[in-house]
Amino acid sequence: VRAVVEAGGVPVILPFIPGETAASEVVVSELLAGISGLLLSGGDDLDPFDFHEQPRLELGEIHPERGVFELSLTKGAQSRGMPVLGICRGCQVLCVAGGGALYQDINSQVPGVLKHQQKAPRWDPTHDVRLEGSSVLAKILGVSELRVNSYHHQAIREAGPDFRVVARAPDGIIVAIEGQNHENFVLGVQWHPEG
Repeated sequence: VRAVVEAGGVPVILPFIPGETAASEVVVSELLAGISGLLLSGGDDLDPFDFHEQPRLELGEIHPERGVFELSLTKGAQSRGMPVLGICRGCQVLCVAGGGALYQDINSQVPGVLKHQQKAPRWDPTHDVRLEGSSVLAKILGVSELRVNSYHHQAIREAGPDFRVVARAPDGIIVAIEGQNHENFVLGVQWHPEG
């Protein structure tokens, strides 16, 4: 909330409504009508069911209703051409909403992976990322490389047809995606820029 205010925005926290009502088209439409952009925050793991997989042993805590709610909000926002920013779990939600898939646990699924669950302070960047030069993200930041913080063990495996990969860690892990259509601002970053 503080980061949104500091960036000049007015934060509106959307209430999570448990149960099937949360993902109903009417509820999603009414919630999105009251905002001008959607920010998807970090949190627990996404349910593998949402990207058509069975759970692996290493899967962390999930909240299936939150996942359904956020996926519905994301799809609704994108269909309206609304700007969307996904941070950490929010980046993964963007990916899955766009037809992509995740690694449930990069430590057990990706050989030679870096440590992506840092034990350093939140504000301390712990690994590098390389940005695609033509990306909106690289243009916003004005750099082709930077160091970021890292608090995840799930990660994007396939970005899906709605997105292009615009940043990777040195181990090849996808750490940023953006929408294929540059008319609408749709960006997901695996790190916490507000941290």
